[in-house]
Amino acid sequence: MTRHLTTKKKNAAYIAAVLCTGAVLSLAGIGAQAAVFNPPIHVTHGIEYMSGGIGSDEAELMRVVEPRWPAVFEFAVKDGKSADFAADVVLTVRDAQGNVVLDQIHSAGPYLLARLEPGRYTVEAVLAGQKIQREVSIKGPGTSSKSVFEWPQGTDTARTASTNS
Repeated sequence: MTRHLTTKKKNAAYIAAVLCTGAVLSLAGIGAQAAVFNPPIHVTHGIEYMSGGIGSDEAELMRVVEPRWPAVFEFAVKDGKSADFAADVVLTVRDAQGNVVLDQIHSAGPYLLARLEPGRYTVEAVLAGQKIQREVSIKGPGTSSKSVFEWPQGTDTARTASTNS
């Protein structure tokens, strides 16, 4: 009789452990699906930058963190009424003396955020061989300067990729 109760207790403990493990793994899976990870932060010439925004969750995350970055660049192709996000933009940033601080950075999405020091910069953004250049002023700490680069409808990244092959 004692042996029989011991086996029942062992089985009960085993079943409880299996159920607890299953519950923990289920919760971990839900958490992993709900989590949105920051795109990686890169450093070049001592300047930190982060690029991304592919997909609605990552785009929302980039919009949320924008105010913490002094320079915010957004890329789109516009047809007059609406705009589609653009990725794989090549960005070069020069300081007021003409020194390159970000050199041909490829965007991983429609947003590129950078920790630029306060000052004036010349920013060149190239999509499908079409260049947009403008002056950008970065203010002091705690402020964010947003620059939106919009290319005209018909800017065709697929055609440019095939002609470069």
